[in-house]
Amino acid sequence: MERNNRITILTGHFGSGKTEVAINLALNEKKIHEKTAINDLDIINPYFRSRDVSDLFQQQNIELIAPTNRLATSDLPIVSGEIYRVLHDNRYRVIIDAGGDKDGAKALGQYYHEWKELEPELLFVLNANRPYVSTLEGARDTIEQIEKAARLKVTGIINNSNIGFETSMEDIHNGYELSSSLSDMLSIPLLYTTISVDLEKDATYFAKSHPVMFIKRFMKLPWEG
Repeated sequence: MERNNRITILTGHFGSGKTEVAINLALNEKKIHEKTAINDLDIINPYFRSRDVSDLFQQQNIELIAPTNRLATSDLPIVSGEIYRVLHDNRYRVIIDAGGDKDGAKALGQYYHEWKELEPELLFVLNANRPYVSTLEGARDTIEQIEKAARLKVTGIINNSNIGFETSMEDIHNGYELSSSLSDMLSIPLLYTTISVDLEKDATYFAKSHPVMFIKRFMKLPWEG
C-alpha cells in the first residue's frame, strides 16, 4: 500500500488497536526504507505500548524512540527528546504511536512548530467495538477532541474494528460501515481496513473490493501471558 508521507502519526480511542497498526506500519516501512523509526509517544495507556516489543524492533533494525528501560514502565508522562533527531533527518521514515483521546493527544501539541514545517499525516484508528466510538457521534467527538489537543487535523481514517482473537468478518463489515459514514460526515478519507492475517482467507471477497492491510498481532493483554 503506497504511502508518501515521511512522518505518520497514529491516534485513536482507548482500545483502538493503534499500537498494533503502528508496529505493522513500521515493519512495512523497513522493507522499503533503510532508516525507519517508531516513536512511542503513548503516555496514557499502561498496557499496549510499542516499547513492549522492543526486541522485535531490534531484530528488524527499526529504531525505537522511547523512555529508557529504567523509566519505561513508570506510567509517567515521559517523552524522549530523541524524537527531534529523527523528525528532522530526511533519511528516516517515522511512525509515531500517540496516546489515545484528547489527553494522550496533548503530547503531540508540544511539537506544534515541528508539525507546521514537517506536515505529517495524522491517522485516526477506529475500532467500532469500543463503547464510546461505536456511534457516529462518539467517533466524531473523539476526532474533534484529538484535533484540538494535538493542534493538528486528522488526514485519514483506518478501520481497525476487532475484538482480538474472536474477531469475525461481521465485526469488520460493521466497522467499515461506521468508518465510511464518519469519512463522509467529516470529509476525511477512509484509507483502508486492517485485518488480522488469521482472517486472510475469510477476507478474500472483502479485500477484492476494499483497500486492506493484513496485520500480525504482537501485543497481548496482561492475562494472555
